[in-house]
Amino acid sequence: MEFVKDPLSTSVNENADLRKALEILTSTQVGIALIINHKYKLMGTLTDGDIRRGLLNGFNLESKVSDVMNKNYTFIYEKEVTDIAIALKKFSKKGVRHLPVLNNEGILKNLLLNYNDGSEKIMNNPVIIMAGGLGSRLRPHTDKCPKPMLKINGKPILEIIIKNCIDSGFREFFISVNYLKNIIKDYFGDGSKWGIKISYLEENEPLGTGGSLILLPKDLKNPFLVLNGDVLTKFNPSKLLEFHNKNNATATLSVREYILEVPFGVVETDGLQVTDLLEKPSYPKLVNAGVYVLNPNVISLIKNEEKLDMPELLLRVQQRSQKVIAFPIHEYWLDIGRLESLKKAFSTWDKN
Repeated sequence: MEFVKDPLSTSVNENADLRKALEILTSTQVGIALIINHKYKLMGTLTDGDIRRGLLNGFNLESKVSDVMNKNYTFIYEKEVTDIAIALKKFSKKGVRHLPVLNNEGILKNLLLNYNDGSEKIMNNPVIIMAGGLGSRLRPHTDKCPKPMLKINGKPILEIIIKNCIDSGFREFFISVNYLKNIIKDYFGDGSKWGIKISYLEENEPLGTGGSLILLPKDLKNPFLVLNGDVLTKFNPSKLLEFHNKNNATATLSVREYILEVPFGVVETDGLQVTDLLEKPSYPKLVNAGVYVLNPNVISLIKNEEKLDMPELLLRVQQRSQKVIAFPIHEYWLDIGRLESLKKAFSTWDKN
């Protein structure tokens, strides 16, 4: 256990928006934002999970933190802090990693952290990366190079994806390959250079983002990650796995907010009666972000050598009344499917 050096560095005013809270969570790296009023009284707490749930419930990054914060937080009084047994009991009983320290008036005085939470644990869940596509929309760049091996500021996209997973504790990888597969296999080998194990799912014919999962070993016991090999993102994939397990899901797909902008004035009517005129409105929608967690039993829904994309596979899971849930990504995310997005990656990746 230890105290943060500057507890106010983790605080956010109750009238601030979620974007500000995300800045605090990112800059402090302690996993919590403390929501206070103008008198420094603690009004609530906010974690990454709280924000993701809020986004799924219709809030956005411009929404107030007070709309999404947890008001039933666990805390410890200033006078109790010297008793280690009390602090440990609160950490253990409530299953929390953070204890705001308050005086009798509820004023924030400090923040106690418990880092003995297994955050350095190695994940026993495999990662499957889809890297077999032709990359037709990125020609001529992909004429002699598979899309996942295109370099962003000196590193192949696939290496960036793998490194992000390694930093999150994952050590076992399966890469689905087809087009120009030897370039990928020669570069990564068995993964020992990165201290990981890499195996390859070799498609004789392109099987789609879902079909190649039939090539996985039959003895998988744990949920596994599936990532598209052309998606750059800076979110922690272990959070997606934790979210999947907490919600007892069969399949979890990551989603990202996308704003549909109508370039014309929209007219709403009731029969012949005009009820509203909207000038170039925009509509927020959730789109598939290309990162998934699946339970091993999902593979049984795939036929041998069947060409199948992930949306169809998830639909099959849903049709069997099994739980499919969404996990919102608010971190940097970029699908490198077109030339303009490749150019955008060159200019934005290192800045985010």
